[in-house]
Amino acid sequence: MEVQLTNRQQHILWATVRHYIATAEPVGSKALVEEYDLGVSSATIRNVMGVLEKSGLLYQPHPSAGRVPSDSGYRIYVDQLITPSLRSRNVSQTDALASLLPRSTETVGREVEMALQKQLQWQDRSLETLLQGAAQILATLSGCISLITMPQTTTALLRHLQLVQVEAGRIMLIVVTDGYETHSKLMDLSPIPEETQRDSEVIDRELQIVSNFLNTHLRGRSLLELGYLNWSELDQEFQRYGEFLKNSVAELTRRTLAPTATQIMVRGVSEVLRQPEFSQLQQVQTIIQLLEEEQDQLWRLIFEEPEPEDGGKPKVTVRIGAENPLEPIRTCTLISSNYCRGSIPVGSVGVLGPTRLDYESAIAVVASAADYLSEAFSYFNP
Repeated sequence: MEVQLTNRQQHILWATVRHYIATAEPVGSKALVEEYDLGVSSATIRNVMGVLEKSGLLYQPHPSAGRVPSDSGYRIYVDQLITPSLRSRNVSQTDALASLLPRSTETVGREVEMALQKQLQWQDRSLETLLQGAAQILATLSGCISLITMPQTTTALLRHLQLVQVEAGRIMLIVVTDGYETHSKLMDLSPIPEETQRDSEVIDRELQIVSNFLNTHLRGRSLLELGYLNWSELDQEFQRYGEFLKNSVAELTRRTLAPTATQIMVRGVSEVLRQPEFSQLQQVQTIIQLLEEEQDQLWRLIFEEPEPEDGGKPKVTVRIGAENPLEPIRTCTLISSNYCRGSIPVGSVGVLGPTRLDYESAIAVVASAADYLSEAFSYFNP
C-alpha cells in the first residue's frame, strides 16, 4: 500500500503509535496535545487523525474511543518513521512523557551485544547450551517470545560442476556432490545475444571456460555456497552468463538442498501472554499449540533466505499482523533474521509479540543477536 503522508500527518501518526505502544489505550487528540508538543491544536490533531483513519492507518475500536494503529499504520511506522531523521525533527515531548521516547537502535544494539558477551562464553559451551542462553537473553531484553532455530547441518560438498549445451538456446547445469549424487537443471540462454546463440561451437567453448571457473572456485566447498559466489570475478567476456547463472544456481541449490526443519528454542512465553492483547484463552491456546506442536510451520516462516543488505548482513524481516500467513499469529508481529556460517544462512533468530510492540528495540535486538550468533558460530565445527 502506497500512502503519501505530509510531515504533519507523519508526526501525528508517529505520536499516536508511540503513545499506544506505551499505554495500550486508544489514543485521543487531547492526550497528544497534553503529552506531545506537536505545535498544533486539538482540533487540528482530530482532523489529521480522521484523515489517517480514512487512509486505513488508524481505526476506532469503539465509536466513542480514541484511535488505535492498524497493521498498515504500524507498517508505515516501521518502514518510514523509525529513522534517525524522524527523531531529529521538531517532535518533542513534555517531561512526563520523555521516558516514552524510544532508545536508538544503536543503543539497544550495544546493550544486546554487551549482555550476550557478559553472560555467554561460547568457548566454554556446547552449541545447544549457547543457543538456549541466547534465547533467554533475547526474551528478557525484548519482552517478547524469543525463537532461535538450531543450525542446519547440511555438509554436501561440490565434487564437480558442468555446463552443457543441449540444444540451441538451452543449457544444462549438472552438479555432482562428494557423495556422488547428481543434480541437474535446464536453463534458458535467452539473455545471451542471438548472434552468439547461433554459433554453437562458441557457446560450447564459453560454457567450458565458465565450468572451469566454477569448479576452481567451488570444488570442495559446501553446496550451499553455490548461491553466494561472487560472479563479478568472471572475466568481462563471460559476464553475460553471470546473472542468469546466479539465479539458476541459487534455484538449483534451494531445490536440491531444501533446508530441513530443526528444533526451535522458545523462551519468554509466560511474560508475553500476560499482555492485554492475549486475554482470550482460545487465542493463547492456538499460539501455544503452534509453538509446541507445529514448529515445522513456524520454522518455514522464520528461516527464509532474504536478500542480504549492503555489507553482506542478512536483513531483518518484520511481519505485522495479517502479513503473517499462519492463522494463530495473525494478530502478532514476528521479527526475524538469519545467523550465518560465513555468508551462508544456517539458522534464524526471531521474536514474537503483539503488534503493539517497541519496534525500534525489537528490530535492534534481533539484528544484534543474529550478528553475535554468526560470530560465535564460526568457532564451532560445521
